[in-house]
Amino acid sequence: MRIAVIGAGAIGSLVAAYLKLKGKEVSLIGTPDSVKAIRQNHLEVSGARGKFKISIDIDIGLRFHPGLVILATKTQDLEKAIRDNFSFLQKAIILTTQNGIQADGIAAQYIPVENIVSSIIMFGATYLEPGQVVHNFEGPWIIGKISGGNDEKVIEIVRLLENIFSVIATEEIRGMKYLKVFVNASNCIPAILGMSMQEAFADLDTSRISVAIWKEGLEIVTQAGINLVSLPDFPLERLTRITSLPSAEAAKIFSSIMVNLSKEPLYGSILQSIKRKKTSEIDYINGEFTVLAEKNNLKASLNEKLVEMVHKVETTGKFFSRQELLKETAGLFS
Repeated sequence: MRIAVIGAGAIGSLVAAYLKLKGKEVSLIGTPDSVKAIRQNHLEVSGARGKFKISIDIDIGLRFHPGLVILATKTQDLEKAIRDNFSFLQKAIILTTQNGIQADGIAAQYIPVENIVSSIIMFGATYLEPGQVVHNFEGPWIIGKISGGNDEKVIEIVRLLENIFSVIATEEIRGMKYLKVFVNASNCIPAILGMSMQEAFADLDTSRISVAIWKEGLEIVTQAGINLVSLPDFPLERLTRITSLPSAEAAKIFSSIMVNLSKEPLYGSILQSIKRKKTSEIDYINGEFTVLAEKNNLKASLNEKLVEMVHKVETTGKFFSRQELLKETAGLFS
């Protein structure tokens, strides 16, 4: 099976590199700066499995008909990526990897729904610069179909990807994807502050804000009638337990979890986009709570404010201080 990975950022580059190491026929599709860097200096991976460079086929667009296409762009770039490569995608199995809930629906506007398989990335990676990524921590790759039960396409993908990661097939990926929104929802804080996850959440006041994000989001999702399903490394009980604790106690637990995520500095996906002067996926993460709230006549005051602050950082290029963050969010949570 010829494999194309569209998106040469942190996840796309990491996946393509590991597939190539296992002898798979894989091509990477990226932006001109990524194409230039990788063609000249190869793809450099460091972190959880050591440091290495690997030569890999890369281009700015598809030039062949792959059997499997792994869509590894951000959600906000997904539609353009599909349109730009549309003539080569019609007969391929399409695997979405994006955070949030919307990717499969976007893909289904162009691709036959029976060819689309959804997934959740639970391992962590950081894009340093074109052609350089860090594998921060291990985690499973969860695979399943949003539209009906799993089929032979899911089995085929699982068999392929289990060469490079622990892979889990599930019939409950929708509920898992909603819980993954909670996992990613704290990424907005380091993006607003312009610092690593570890640095941001070493502070208990900052951690209190993240616990409040979860509390507000959980109330909205519950009122909307969405059933959350546990993730392998993030059981639903962790969310419900932490959000049920007094704020100070919950903040200490949350801080400890985040500070110990990775030995290397870990920059959330939202901040990584901002550092590359790209729009972030904030509207598909914290913005998911605000959309659900509006549909169900509920309030998402804290998440709405944080989305607004991330967009301000995107447009001005200026990060907020901790004091400014606390001031902006004062009164929006208890």
